Parts: sequence; C-alpha cells; structure tokens
Amino acid sequence: MVLNVRIDDRMIHGQVAAIWCNKLKTTRIMVANDEVASDEIRKMTLKMAVPAGIKSSIISKEKAATNMAAGKYDAERMLLILTKPQDAVELIEKGMKIESINVGNLGFRDDTIQIKRSINVTKEEAEAFRKLDSMGVKLTAIMVPDESENNLMDYLSQAGL
Repeated sequence: MVLNVRIDDRMIHGQVAAIWCNKLKTTRIMVANDEVASDEIRKMTLKMAVPAGIKSSIISKEKAATNMAAGKYDAERMLLILTKPQDAVELIEKGMKIESINVGNLGFRDDTIQIKRSINVTKEEAEAFRKLDSMGVKLTAIMVPDESENNLMDYLSQAGL
C-alpha cells in the first residue's frame, strides 16, 4: 500500500531516509523514474541511502504502475518518490490510484519560478499540478512531517501560476 507519494528531485536522501521513513513506519521506498531506473550507478548510489531494514525499488514508471496494479506491494508500507508532477499524472493515467501528493523539494533551474523556499516550478510543472488538482489529488508542500499541512495550489496562485 502506498502511504505517501512525495515529489522530491533529490529522491532518497537523509531527510527522506531518516525522518519520513520513521514517521510513516515505511517498509519500502520506491523511486519511479525512467532515467534513474536505466542507470546502474545512480541506482546503486540511491540504494546506499536506504536505511537498513527498509526495502527499495528503483524502477521505471511503467514497471511501477504494472507492479502496483498486480498488487505486488499490497503488504508493504511504501513511500513512493517521484521527481516531477508530470510523473504523477502519467502514473494516474496508467491506472495507479494516487489520492495525495506531498511536494518536498524541486530545486532551482533556469526556467523556474520559486513558489516556496524549497520549491521551484516550471510553467509545465505548474500545469501538471493544476491537472492533478483537477483530478482530485490533494497537493501539499511539506518539507518535514512536523510542518503544518498546507495547500500547494495556494503557493502556485500566490506566484501567479
């Protein structure tokens, strides 16, 4: 079962491994990312950040959707990590049920607008967030679990996106 879907372009790092996994009592971290799934060195590097006792899957979006549909992870307490909102749209269109997404970090890039301290979005990402919102997905922007809940769409609106 997917406990939390997080968009974080850093993927697996200390904050995810230590704080989020402990808070959610995660048994598996899944990164669904086509580029990383095909890069053995990046996969190996990410797996080194996974805490002992927690399983990991670093797989393509297609494989993630297929495995979820087959119930492969039903007994797991999973944290699903994506690197951009377009990935979430694609997974939903492939049949994956996603009710809520927490956006943790989207780093600065030349074509981005900062909407929150740790969140910078392109116009295409803002459009994908609007699509997710229209699909009924609850969108929050919480860096760590102790932070109060909020609505990512408010930040997009305040930034004129």
